[in-house]
Amino acid sequence: MTQNSTSGAAKDAADQNFDYMFKLLIIGNSSVGKTSFLFRYADDSFTSAFVSTVGIDFKVKTVFRHDKRVKLQIWDTAGQERYRTITTAYYRGAMGFILMYDITNEESFNAVQDWCTQIKMYSWDNAQVVLVGNKCDLEHDRAVTLERGQRLADQLGLEFFETSAKENVNVKIVFERLVDIILEKMSDTPEDASGIGQGANAYGNPGGGYNKGSTKLTANDSQTKRDSCQC
Repeated sequence: MTQNSTSGAAKDAADQNFDYMFKLLIIGNSSVGKTSFLFRYADDSFTSAFVSTVGIDFKVKTVFRHDKRVKLQIWDTAGQERYRTITTAYYRGAMGFILMYDITNEESFNAVQDWCTQIKMYSWDNAQVVLVGNKCDLEHDRAVTLERGQRLADQLGLEFFETSAKENVNVKIVFERLVDIILEKMSDTPEDASGIGQGANAYGNPGGGYNKGSTKLTANDSQTKRDSCQC
């Protein structure tokens, strides 16, 4: 990372001028491209060298959506089973998940349902999920068709995108859409109301969701999520 991008990231992380803070997690099997996906979005960088994430890491990025300044705390989780106890602790308080598989890896696609079960077990009922089939630049190695990915997403009640961190295809769109879904589900709770998201500024804390106003989802929104999505 260059010095300018490093200083920019540090400034973004320290900035307290925002309307909401959302905690997002990128989950999925090892080597599906979660880290590259995050780096492409946060730093607009890509490296083909694969280094397995140890435990969990995060980046911070601020975006403007629907006239709101939203600070994103994006966690990159390890996909290996041996880190599962660590990573699932961070599900608590997450407002959104990017559930990722590799279109060239059938096993990663078959694991999507298991990851959905993990979300259902460890996250809030109102957490929003987007399904992503990554590495669509590797069309000649494709093992999972676009139609199968869309069909699974429909079965799970999720929105679906195919992406490429390498070619920067749909990366920004995925994050923007996930933020939009969360904002769309939020009710007009008064800013002085007590509610969800305490501790969201403590980046090392597995808890924390969104704050600055403590806006929460309505009970109806939560029930609708459970009825429409198997995650």
